[in-house]
Amino acid sequence: KHWRTNGKPGSENDPQIEVQFMNDLLDQLQAQYSIDPARIYANGISNGGGMSHLISCALADRVAAIGSVSGAYLYPAENCNPARPVPLIAFHGTADAIVPYLGGPSRAFDIPFPNVPDWMQAYAQSNACTDAPQAIAAQGEVSGIRYAGCQDNADVVFYTIQGGGHSWPGGEVLPKVIVGH
Repeated sequence: KHWRTNGKPGSENDPQIEVQFMNDLLDQLQAQYSIDPARIYANGISNGGGMSHLISCALADRVAAIGSVSGAYLYPAENCNPARPVPLIAFHGTADAIVPYLGGPSRAFDIPFPNVPDWMQAYAQSNACTDAPQAIAAQGEVSGIRYAGCQDNADVVFYTIQGGGHSWPGGEVLPKVIVGH
């Protein structure tokens, strides 16, 4: 019921199990369907956002870009050595009680999540983004920042939802007691 994104190598939670699954899945889909290899994207929410990040680390040569909503970025930075920089678009609420915006353990998991704004900045640095971060004009409770001038045009766009919880913006309404606003 979850992606393995932070287990120890060789264990039953080894992230490479997921990498192999995704690689095999892409092989199978490309063999059966006419898929443009330059238009393969990975996107997910929560642990799925963390899985998208893992894909950007291990299968950068197979995906055009990744997306993440309330991403649980638990794959160790020192293990992330992508073949090329991978563009990223991400969304995270400041009141996310499951994957805290400012990092640390949450009410649901006693795992040290990273500080999300710092993690985004580090991701932009790994993509060799050289331009000063550009603010994206706020619309209601949503603001953003764009890291541009990145190697291979691998920009990083990060949207913050003020007061937003652990949910997909504009998605189906989920119980606020679980996910927040």
